[in-house]
Amino acid sequence: MTGGLLAGNRMDITTALFFVFSAVLLGSAFRVITAKSTVHSALFLILSFFSASCLWMLLKAEFLAITLVLVYIGAVMVLFLFVVMMLDFESTAVRESIWKHLPVASLVGALIALEIAAVLMGGFRGVENAPEIAGMAQFGNTKLLGIEIYTNYLFPLQIAAVLLLVAIIAAIALTLRGRKDSRHQDASQQVKVKKADRLRIVKVAPTVEAPSVAAADKNEGAA
Repeated sequence: MTGGLLAGNRMDITTALFFVFSAVLLGSAFRVITAKSTVHSALFLILSFFSASCLWMLLKAEFLAITLVLVYIGAVMVLFLFVVMMLDFESTAVRESIWKHLPVASLVGALIALEIAAVLMGGFRGVENAPEIAGMAQFGNTKLLGIEIYTNYLFPLQIAAVLLLVAIIAAIALTLRGRKDSRHQDASQQVKVKKADRLRIVKVAPTVEAPSVAAADKNEGAA
């Protein structure tokens, strides 16, 4: 009897936490597209990822939760913040276009949400708790997930790694700017230079006439 009450209390706490994290996730996701500042949007996106990570923890998917925190919050979003600050992106025009197309976007988003709900509800009907895999208690879900990824899904993992590499190169190319006030020498141009390019003798007419001999003698006598 006591075990049943503890299980019921635990289920109530889990359900309450699920609704709390889900509400935070939906609210922060909405603020991502409505915040006026791009930096604030990125911070709300970090909060969304953190809430999703908490939901993964409730589902006992510890590896996915910690991966979401380390990869997306700890690396991708920090990189995104640096890129936004370096590019000095002006989001006023983009925000105006978002509010302009908000009705159509809301309709499309509602249709997509209904389609996803129809697919998921159809898949969850009549599904019982999956039986524990043999050896799961011994190895843990993290090790079993690693074995599954590096055996059956090795090729998709390599494709994802290449895509991330291309994204890193693109981010560096976007933020790489040459300084206009920097001075540098080109060795190849220095080797090709000729004497005529370095020195040119030009005969220029004098702007002031030379003093006469009598004036020069008078100046010497006065001295």
